[in-house]
Amino acid sequence: MVLNTKIQVEGKEIAVILDNEQEYISLTDMLKAKDGDFFIADWLRNRNTIEYLGIWESVYNPDFNYGEFAIIKGQAGLNSYKLSVKEWVQKTNAIGLKASTGRYGGTYAHPDIAFEFGMWISPQFKIYLVKEFQRLKSDENNRLKLDWNLQRTLSKVNYQIHTDAIKENLMPQKITKRQITYVYANEADLLNVALFGITAKEWRDNNPEKSGNIRDYTTLEQLVVLSNMESINALLIQQGLSQTERLLQLNKVAITQMRSLLESKAMKKLK
Repeated sequence: MVLNTKIQVEGKEIAVILDNEQEYISLTDMLKAKDGDFFIADWLRNRNTIEYLGIWESVYNPDFNYGEFAIIKGQAGLNSYKLSVKEWVQKTNAIGLKASTGRYGGTYAHPDIAFEFGMWISPQFKIYLVKEFQRLKSDENNRLKLDWNLQRTLSKVNYQIHTDAIKENLMPQKITKRQITYVYANEADLLNVALFGITAKEWRDNNPEKSGNIRDYTTLEQLVVLSNMESINALLIQQGLSQTERLLQLNKVAITQMRSLLESKAMKKLK
């Protein structure tokens, strides 16, 4: 588990963590907003709580233990009934609740379940919790859009540098427009082959049902590498290297950078 961020709900700071790329909200922090001496185990004693948790797990958890759930459901609400989050998880293989120790110790829940826990605290608290969590997700989406647009802009800028280098170093004097277009297409396909292993025409022939071109279907990692390759190719062109030499070098760059980005935790977090 790693701390993702914290949100403020009615003056209470509530942790949001990431575990296997899934967000969980701290019920331990939320409990501080409830007046009186209460525990999460009190919430688990409620039959409505158990029924809700069972339905949620049945929808999202293929490994949910229905046999153990039926036993727990039959006991819920009795004065003698006691159940901890740890016992619930161990007996039913539940994934919606987590009890952890260590730096971020406490009880955490999937946002769906955390919202229900918020209702147990108070309807008002639930409303503000949902509002703050939605604001958090909106901020994250806006940052992702900004990052994506930045990479698109960077790609366009580098493309201009790339085409200027071609014009200055590869274009013979007084050639026809057709020849100019042919050289540009050649250089674009040099990058396509180095990164994608295929030319633009071969991609179109293999994907007749798709509109646009191969670069319209790039991943974020491919977009970053393509942007870098355009700058590198411009430099190699200025150094006078042949297309064959540049293709070999650019292919090595593509393999190295793609491997690095695909293994990057920062890139995974952006997705």
